[in-house]
Amino acid sequence: MVAFGKKLKERQFPEWQKYYMNYKLMKKKVKQYAQQLQVSGQDRRHVLKEFSRMLDTQIEKIVLFVLEQQGVLAGRIDKLGEQRAALEEQPDISQISELREAYREVGRDLLKLLHFVEINATGLRKILKKFDKRCGYRFTDYYVSSRSNHPYSQLQQVFKHVGIGAVVGALSRNLADIQDRQGSYLSIYDQPSVTFKDPVIDTIKAAVDRLTHSTNFLGFLGQHALIIQPEEIPTPQEEQAEEERYHFMSLVLNLANTFLYMVNTYIIVPTADDYSLSLGAAATVCGVIIGSMAVAQVFSSIYFSAWSNKSYFRPLVFSSIVLLLGNTMYALAYDLDSLTVLIAGRLFCGLGSARAVNRRYISDCVPLKIRMQASAAFVSASALGMACGPALAGLLQTNFKIYALTFNQVTLPGWVMSLAWLVYLLWVWISFKEPHRETEDHVVPEEVDAGTTENEGLENGLRQPLILSSEDKKQDEDGDQEYDESEEAPEESRKPATSIASAYRLLTPSVKVQLLIYFMLKYAMEILLSESSVITTYYFNWTTSSVAIFLACLGLTVLPVNIIVGSYISNMFEDRQILLVSEIMVCIGIVLSFNISSHYSVPQYICSALITFVFSEVLEGVNLSLLSRVMSSRLARGTYNGGLLSTEAGTLARVVADGTITLAGYLGENKLLNITLLPSLVICVGSIAATLLTYNSLF
Repeated sequence: MVAFGKKLKERQFPEWQKYYMNYKLMKKKVKQYAQQLQVSGQDRRHVLKEFSRMLDTQIEKIVLFVLEQQGVLAGRIDKLGEQRAALEEQPDISQISELREAYREVGRDLLKLLHFVEINATGLRKILKKFDKRCGYRFTDYYVSSRSNHPYSQLQQVFKHVGIGAVVGALSRNLADIQDRQGSYLSIYDQPSVTFKDPVIDTIKAAVDRLTHSTNFLGFLGQHALIIQPEEIPTPQEEQAEEERYHFMSLVLNLANTFLYMVNTYIIVPTADDYSLSLGAAATVCGVIIGSMAVAQVFSSIYFSAWSNKSYFRPLVFSSIVLLLGNTMYALAYDLDSLTVLIAGRLFCGLGSARAVNRRYISDCVPLKIRMQASAAFVSASALGMACGPALAGLLQTNFKIYALTFNQVTLPGWVMSLAWLVYLLWVWISFKEPHRETEDHVVPEEVDAGTTENEGLENGLRQPLILSSEDKKQDEDGDQEYDESEEAPEESRKPATSIASAYRLLTPSVKVQLLIYFMLKYAMEILLSESSVITTYYFNWTTSSVAIFLACLGLTVLPVNIIVGSYISNMFEDRQILLVSEIMVCIGIVLSFNISSHYSVPQYICSALITFVFSEVLEGVNLSLLSRVMSSRLARGTYNGGLLSTEAGTLARVVADGTITLAGYLGENKLLNITLLPSLVICVGSIAATLLTYNSLF
């Protein structure tokens, strides 16, 4: 791996060399300042002032050059506009093609300018972080806030890209006008929702989105999957290799697996308490029935993650077979009158959780240009499955027998899912195509479930803030040593974690806090969903159909909420601000859920549940986004990656929550609600406190 200092040299455009940030000089200055502060005790304020001036000078040099180049590009577009006007009077097909290519050439030069800005922004992030680390001062907060909020801010000039946006708009309009519109009078301004498609324009817009810290619905939704797009621009050879690995039907099969598994998880929630009662157990044993699937998933996540290093087809086949057997056992438990068979069936279902494989396939085998859409589709499939599971259970309200087998509302979920997994197994066997894998001698996977690679690409539409991204962590930990002039890192420092224990040792306080938040939100959601049938039956006498409708409606809020947050809210506020507000709202939802009066009303329950669920969904997106940024690059690849850690944290939360429901049931159903909400409240308050303690590190 080449460190940033060397990479900066390699990726500079020679003709622009003198306009780049002098990273080597700034790095030496940081080292000198650190030594002066430690040895001579030089006035800290003098050091901060001098360093600020150096940064201002470097940024000014970059900004003035960018403005100059924007003017050059604008001038070229203006001249091309004159040519286009002449061609409108005397059309010539060959000249129109040449003009279109000339506009695209301007676009490619604009992309080159964006690359210049990006690599300088990376250098700025790294120098600020290095200064904070070496000098023991939180200088970054002061510098960025003071410069970006000033009316003459040069940082805003670079990262808001008003001029570049105008150039992109001019290119888009002119290319769209040149395109044959078959006599249409409409322009891009008449149909703002219909964006003109051109490979160069798409690439530029993705680069501008990332540099301006903007986002979109697909980006926000994709964050829930913790499948973060790579930021390194792929070479033509890498793009060709991605295209060769990609198979549309195989992607559809992975998404179908995700959907069916979520249906399988939640289809039993409305009837689990009735099933346990029919087998002679308490209604609150539904916690064990529901949670046993999560218990098995704690272990299945690890072996499926490791298995996906070698194959995608075999894990999916194994998953289908195990889930087929598990659901069959779940359905047969009624006629066998065996709670043991029932729980064993759910354990088998948990052992068939192939979500790690589904994520890994999208990360490794889907081409970059559609990976964001695939990530969003993964989350959408999960959300749809979560809503369809209870809704389907509400439709299975019948009772009949075929020979010795009983088909009723508690067994039909098992039989229906068994049939679904049988069909899926045949579909996988016929249609799935195992992608070609390059040997480890030639390629080391750059990313799996989580994390980012080099922070120098231009085709990533996900948001990257100005400071302290995962790129910085990668470079500082892996390639840019602090204490000597060599920028080559030891091989050992770049290896992925080889066990859960070694992965845990790589967790910084910020990462631990984000994992705690993820644990908290999954715990709160599991308590809400798993005990909903028992609570609503006890307080409101709801039927199974009513519970199913309630849970389905909760699940259907996922996509609308993410559209609002991803398209609007996250463009107006920082992720850490949304994170903190969402935690507080989840806490409010939990508090409102407590039964503190003699009459517990339906509106109170529904409103509090809606607040808890909706803001937990919002919290999950920003939480995983921040997690990917503060996580070590060594957790971005390998079996024990960041995605696995977050999955384990969430699964463990579900196990603890379902266990809490069953244990609290021994104290009586009248105390179940408050007793199960109390741990949720304590964990939520603790996560808010931890967030406040690490707030300044969440960039």
